[in-house]
Amino acid sequence: MKDHQLFSILIPSWNNLEFLKLCVSSIRKNSKFNHEILIHVNDGSDGTLEWVKSEGLKYTHSAENVGVCFALNGLRPLATTDYILFMNDDMYVCPGWDEALFDEIKNIGHKMFFLSSTLIQPRPFFCKSVIAPADFGQSVESFDEERLLREYKSLQHYDWKGSTWPPNVVHRDVWDLVGGYSIEYSPGMYSDPDFSAKLWKAGVRLFKGVDRSRVYHFEARSTHRVVKNDGSTQFLRKWGITSGSFIRDILQRGEPWDSDRDMSDKLKKDLLRSKLKKALTIFRDVRIKNIWED
Repeated sequence: MKDHQLFSILIPSWNNLEFLKLCVSSIRKNSKFNHEILIHVNDGSDGTLEWVKSEGLKYTHSAENVGVCFALNGLRPLATTDYILFMNDDMYVCPGWDEALFDEIKNIGHKMFFLSSTLIQPRPFFCKSVIAPADFGQSVESFDEERLLREYKSLQHYDWKGSTWPPNVVHRDVWDLVGGYSIEYSPGMYSDPDFSAKLWKAGVRLFKGVDRSRVYHFEARSTHRVVKNDGSTQFLRKWGITSGSFIRDILQRGEPWDSDRDMSDKLKKDLLRSKLKKALTIFRDVRIKNIWED
């Protein structure tokens, strides 16, 4: 199983070396298949660049943080497998994570899919797709790896609808069809639902979270270090619907995979609200522009 590379795993990393080491170690240790690991090193002044080179990993490098969208798109030309998988550097994959995804891919039998692993997170979380709170440590130092490996299978959950965030996997042809991640969202706020919206526009209808593919997410957020883009407004103006309505009414993220809720009436109402919100954002920006010019 280890001789053929199955997934090209794209990992952007910004001076987060200890988490990155743990992430790569877990991929090597807990995967059934061999995978191509590709790292984009943002800055790398903490020793990340030297470590990536010493490990013989394929990589790209930018002198400063260019954000997740540029990082992922820059790594794409290095990928040589059929499947592009996006993973954060503060994630630890549990045994069988890759086999579960590949079993699902084989059962689907076509390229028009978007699959996510099921996250396990230490703190309470708003979305039902995530197993939380389930605290096995919030830092590399406090990580209880032994207990996670003992208990991760017993955490109750289910296959779910609405794949958006990583770890996620698409066929390379579908990635290329939609042009990867949209750089106008740099440094990356709301680039996840935008990628899902592009896939939807391209005809993908299978957005599934796979319960048996489990990944621990430390939630070591780096977003407090960047100037955030106004992703919610960008998404609304681009797609004519709020990201919340798209995720709730169309993708139905977090709902059990076998559920059958009719969201058509809710979608109609939310589309009307979205039109009003879009108009208000334009009015807001014009008003601000006029104030500055005065």
